[in-house]
Amino acid sequence: MDISRGDVLGSSGASDLFQILRDGRSRTRTELANLTGLARSTIALRVDALMQLGLVSPTADAPSTGGRPSSQFALATDIKVVLAVDIGASHVRIAVSDPAGRPLEEDSANIEVARGPEAVLNWVIEAGDALIKKTGRSLSDLLAIGVGLPGPVEYSTGLPINPPIMPGWDRFDVPAWLKGHFNVPILVDNDVNIMALGEREVAWPDVEHLIFVKVATGIGSGLISGGILQRGAQGIAGDIGHVQVPRGADVPCHCGNRGCLEALASGPAMARALREQGHDTASSQDVVELVKHGNLDAIQAVRQAGRDLGEVLTACVSLVNPSVIVIGGSMAQAGEHLIAGVREVVYARSMPLATAHLQITQSNVGANAAVLGAGMLAIHHALSPARVEAMVSNIDAIAAGA
Repeated sequence: MDISRGDVLGSSGASDLFQILRDGRSRTRTELANLTGLARSTIALRVDALMQLGLVSPTADAPSTGGRPSSQFALATDIKVVLAVDIGASHVRIAVSDPAGRPLEEDSANIEVARGPEAVLNWVIEAGDALIKKTGRSLSDLLAIGVGLPGPVEYSTGLPINPPIMPGWDRFDVPAWLKGHFNVPILVDNDVNIMALGEREVAWPDVEHLIFVKVATGIGSGLISGGILQRGAQGIAGDIGHVQVPRGADVPCHCGNRGCLEALASGPAMARALREQGHDTASSQDVVELVKHGNLDAIQAVRQAGRDLGEVLTACVSLVNPSVIVIGGSMAQAGEHLIAGVREVVYARSMPLATAHLQITQSNVGANAAVLGAGMLAIHHALSPARVEAMVSNIDAIAAGA
């Protein structure tokens, strides 16, 4: 069937149809025609275009009501893939995921981000190639790559900007480095934003207003409002780690200011405070272990960190009015003690209407949130109406040239 007729497909024609099918449900041509108001002949042309792109595939026929059963179509999850990349301070995790966001193959390595962008990204390229091959796909089946970095990212360019724990990465062109090999769109964001995407996709898909807070080496948050990740003008919305907390007015922060939330309530800050009390705490994990063993000093330190975090989140609740606040990151392993401190302040200081149905809870997805979110970052771009329309237009141009 000739799918090169621009007058039939029209701008955003096939892409509109595809957005309906992205929910994974199987539908017949008749159902699609009823949903869109388009003629069945037009639906047939658009479905064929999407099938040629590998985005839609036929499924089992619908039950017959007499006569020939109607064919059904749904999102294809057996052809195209995305690559998800989670780069942390001391680890890299990658996954090849299908268009529904389900990881097909995964790999990880303990690589210090301080080794520099070339070393880290070259590992991503080699491991990504191997994983794609392991799924039985080729680079031509790759739609896009999503990358999370442990520092500030200018989302419009994908460049890390003055990242404090990433020497050698400042303004390094991560998208260009990866695109030189994979030749697909590269989406780069900070790790907390992609964790927010992953947490919401898996644990809170019906929640429109959510704040994800990561408490680890640093402190940051990802804001989802109206179902959309909010990045702000330069991509640093949610950077709550450097909001001043009155209790720490004299405490220096690595950013150059004093009294930052991160200087009081991050994992290293808690470890430092406990060392001053005579405990052997060199890292966040040491603090967590003390808490798990019931050490009262550690429990009190974590609880106070929760209160400090609650001071800042109280302002966020008034500003954003979320339904859910999720606490993640390595310090979330301290369990209810951190969250109890947050709840103590937020519920006491916020307006009753804002907290009447507010849930403050630990991450359900845990360490998987970042790599799942990186996959969703890639999928949301690759399967957006504009991208699908561009792919359909390319088929249109090839068919017209033939």
